[in-house]
Amino acid sequence: MTSAEMRRAAEVLRSGGLVAFPTETVYGLGADASNSEAAARIFEVKNRPFFDPLIVHVGSLSHALNFAEFNETALQLARQFWPGPLTLVLPKKSGLADLVTSGLPTVGLRVPAHPAALDLLETSGLAVAAPSANPFGFLSPTTAEHVRTFLGNRVDMILDGGECSTGVESTILDVTGSVPVLLRPGGLALEAVRSFIGDVRSALMPQDRPSAPGQLDSHYAPRTPLEILSFDRIAADPRLSSAALLLARDPARALAAHAVEVLSPDGSLRRAAQNLFAAMHRLDQSGARIILAEPVREEGLGLAIMDRLRKASRRRAV
Repeated sequence: MTSAEMRRAAEVLRSGGLVAFPTETVYGLGADASNSEAAARIFEVKNRPFFDPLIVHVGSLSHALNFAEFNETALQLARQFWPGPLTLVLPKKSGLADLVTSGLPTVGLRVPAHPAALDLLETSGLAVAAPSANPFGFLSPTTAEHVRTFLGNRVDMILDGGECSTGVESTILDVTGSVPVLLRPGGLALEAVRSFIGDVRSALMPQDRPSAPGQLDSHYAPRTPLEILSFDRIAADPRLSSAALLLARDPARALAAHAVEVLSPDGSLRRAAQNLFAAMHRLDQSGARIILAEPVREEGLGLAIMDRLRKASRRRAV
């Protein structure tokens, strides 16, 4: 993208518009986090419930300090993992539209690790509220084309920064207390956080009134129904010929399915996370009657992958 495109995107944000932009995790649907009307457009375009708060993106830790109270643990985590796929939930200060935080006394903040995102934040001078650039509950976009397919002209501008390198949303930690609490697994492995900071508690049960994005029971879902089955059960499933398969790694034998996507031929969880949403998009468009997904091991980024697959499998009929 050119510097002229970046300046135009910054002006769109400053004037209250919506800009879809790349981060290392997924594409975000951005608006000025201090502008209530702009924030309301995010909820409207996504058809997102107003009780589900938005993550606020900032260009640096020093900028983040303007919007939240950081304890020592939060400062240590930010200095170690920002820029990067980590969102910190903290007691909020003034300066943000109340709608952005859904009226909660906390705010989720992160510094993205994508050059285009950082350039946009610096050029605009804004804190940018930005959930994933897709209809609420559906697959997250990892390319600009995904955004165009999902949202079309409902977005004022789309910055194309290529495919997202991490491929799943940020890890969310609540650091309002003495011990960090995992609210959503994501692109930063829980093991990396624990090895740096020590004890981290988990609060991964679905929430009716979430304190951070991605906590609802049904989320990240394709339009095609999805089930999680072991490879042996997939291979023996009577629906195989009309099913699309999402396999963790290259199978030992070929399966006569309607369509097949392999997340990582060699079993790398990092590569699997990067490919997850793009593969699910392709399977969703394959015309299959059902998607049968093979689980991955729940360690490292596998925890985030399985979180997304479980929530995709719980999608209600619409």
